Amino acid sequence: MLARIDERLPPIIVHRATMRVIDGTHRLGAAMLRGDELIEVQFFDGTEQEAFVLAVKANIAHGLPLSLAARTRAAERIMSSSPTWSDRALAAAAGLGARTVGHIRQRLQLDTGEIRARTGRDGRLRPLDNAEGRLKASAIIKERPEASLREVAREAGVSPSTVRDVRRRIERGDDPVPDSRRRNAAKEAETNGGMPEGPGLASMLQGLQTDPSLRFTETGRLLLRWIFSRAIRSEERVDVAEKVPPHCTYIIANVARACADEWLRLANELERRSIEPT
Repeated sequence: MLARIDERLPPIIVHRATMRVIDGTHRLGAAMLRGDELIEVQFFDGTEQEAFVLAVKANIAHGLPLSLAARTRAAERIMSSSPTWSDRALAAAAGLGARTVGHIRQRLQLDTGEIRARTGRDGRLRPLDNAEGRLKASAIIKERPEASLREVAREAGVSPSTVRDVRRRIERGDDPVPDSRRRNAAKEAETNGGMPEGPGLASMLQGLQTDPSLRFTETGRLLLRWIFSRAIRSEERVDVAEKVPPHCTYIIANVARACADEWLRLANELERRSIEPT
């Protein structure tokens, strides 16, 4: 199908050190079928592990998506070589849920020594035990109560959501590091190991938009319009939430949950199809 397309396709991505195709194997095959002597290439300079992560992300975003089994294997490989990645960071790279990644981590029981911090989706390193960060945030808030959540988070090395919780606890006169937080420090670090909504959705939508099998077929274009009309970005969610009248909050919340349930059923159905033998 790609070989019959006359329009210019995106360049393939090649790992410069090994000359392996990271993304664009089918485009390369189409060019060979047409008898082309040249193809546009974007070179990637990085380690083999970084190239592998990029290949997984590219296959999740567009083209022929990886099956659930393939994404699970990819997560296992990334986890083995990068055990300090948070569950959410690894989930974003492999196209899985953070809870699924957590189960994989428990199943593998990797001997990684004493890991005291993990890298989140935003690239920041955060401690598994964030008690120290909470105490530091508490001191900053008391010293500079006018400081923004992001300012305090940056200086204390914690997430803005953690700073918000610390500030509320201080206002109530509670300990900024409650016992429940101390017992579940590792879980809290995973939760705050990355931004709840980063560029993942935007990059996946962009990848779908550039997929030739969707762009150049009528059914594909209809599917794209359907998805784009229903996909909700984080900034849209915040904007809508601020405009909802108080008396409608529970109704719209239930509508949102009903829609989320349907999306979840769709995701489960697609994942089942991806692992069923053809």
